Amino acid sequence: MTRLQRLIRIGWVFCRYRLDTFLPIAELPTPLKLFFLLAPWHLFPQPRLSRGDRLRLALEELGPVFVKFGQILSTRRDLLPDDMAESLRQLQDRVPPFSGERAQAIIERSLGAPVSECFAEFSQRPMASASVAQVHAATLPSGQQVVVKVIRPGIEKVIRQDLALMYLMAGLLERYWSEGRRLHPVDVVADYDATIHDELDLQREAANASQLRRNFDGSSLIYIPAIDWDYTRKSVLVMERIHGIPVADVAALTAAGVDLKVLAEKGVEIFFTQVFRDSFFHADMHPGNIFVDASNPRDPKYIAIDFGIVGTLAPDDQSYLARNLLAFFRRDYRQVAELHIQSGWVPPDTRVNEFEAAIRTVCEPIFERPLKDISFGHFLLRLFQTARRFNMEVQPQLVLLQKTLLNVEGLGRQLYPDLDLWSTAQPFLETWMRRRLGPGTLFKTLQSHLPAWLEQSPDMPQLVHDALLELRNRGTDDHRQAQWQAQLDDRQRQQDRRWRRTTAALVLTGLALASTQVDLLAVAQDLPAYGWGLIAVAAWLVARPAPR
Repeated sequence: MTRLQRLIRIGWVFCRYRLDTFLPIAELPTPLKLFFLLAPWHLFPQPRLSRGDRLRLALEELGPVFVKFGQILSTRRDLLPDDMAESLRQLQDRVPPFSGERAQAIIERSLGAPVSECFAEFSQRPMASASVAQVHAATLPSGQQVVVKVIRPGIEKVIRQDLALMYLMAGLLERYWSEGRRLHPVDVVADYDATIHDELDLQREAANASQLRRNFDGSSLIYIPAIDWDYTRKSVLVMERIHGIPVADVAALTAAGVDLKVLAEKGVEIFFTQVFRDSFFHADMHPGNIFVDASNPRDPKYIAIDFGIVGTLAPDDQSYLARNLLAFFRRDYRQVAELHIQSGWVPPDTRVNEFEAAIRTVCEPIFERPLKDISFGHFLLRLFQTARRFNMEVQPQLVLLQKTLLNVEGLGRQLYPDLDLWSTAQPFLETWMRRRLGPGTLFKTLQSHLPAWLEQSPDMPQLVHDALLELRNRGTDDHRQAQWQAQLDDRQRQQDRRWRRTTAALVLTGLALASTQVDLLAVAQDLPAYGWGLIAVAAWLVARPAPR
């Protein structure tokens, strides 16, 4: 019943603002075309509002899930007309607020004390209001200026209703739509479910802010405000107040003399630094959450707020993503096809030559244009459309990354229309790959893994003995014996390969250290107590042959 009520509500809003006028009805199949032409919303007069305002007001009425969607669209000037994008921009920090009295009641209930005891000053008038929370200005007893973020009352119920509908629709798509299983809509909704509920926990947001602040401590790229943990709870967050120019206010940035080219390129560098250096990135980088410190106009610095949504990538995903992007930059379509298969993004039986030819067909016309004229968002859409016939599956762990990249590109082009995201990203990725595969990283990896390898090594004889015993107990059936013998041989080959890789890695590390003329005495001083023991064992591993 709750889902039905919410569905009726969505239909009512759809009719009230005549959103049917946004649909390409002429391109729909005949049954759907007849449905839309005879639908009841034609009984409603078309509001005397611009199309952008109609869409914005509809999203505001439908709640936070739909407001988030509008926030993403507002940065995509290449996907929306300027008038619609300008209207949707108001969703970033001008969502209708709730009363200051209710906000004060939530704060006092969460902190267990009157506002007058917690703050020297507290303004009931909100500074900004967003889809999930709103912000009030305050001053601590110490005199420090802070902002107090408060979760909207009753927001959990609205989100539950919207998510229930999304799960229902995703389940129907996955069951009845031919593309449903490949796109994993239920997994995508589940991922968004976890994300939006994380955003409702302000203690989690505070922890995210603290981590980002550590990652960029002393950086000239971005500043992250400090969290006051004494006054932070699940529904209330108190954070250092920052002062800057909203990044969307290009006129104010220009008047302050800010170098917009440097600012746009720094935004791209921040994104790739978070993704590849830290594997921890701000995943809600719409303009309402970004300000600019213009105290040094030639070297401006970003200031970020609102850390409710962050993303992470596993090391394998990081590596595959970086190698894919670099292969695109170099037009190595063969490697792109092979990486998609190796990563499991397309089925393992995909014919590499056919997939390579399809990718080349998409990419070559794009790369014949100046890179600054290429929309990465459009490029991704074309690539996914091409990969669809090869049963490419949606990767839920990359959904946040794709959304964030689209936000960054849209923001960068808004600041500096000639932004070349590709050439800005390529040197960073090449440097990251060199460091990832360099001798220093290899030495650190070996140093961190050797204790675990040594700890596990005594179990190897027992594991081999158990395998042989199991093989003997399986009987004398020739066919079964052959199968188990093949498995045993395969295990032996795998073990040999591990020994060869370990030996090669250690030898390469030694050669790399020698070739780079590392000061071994300085390294020795930094080694932990067990370091020389590990090196001795490593030398013994290199010297002895692989076990048989």
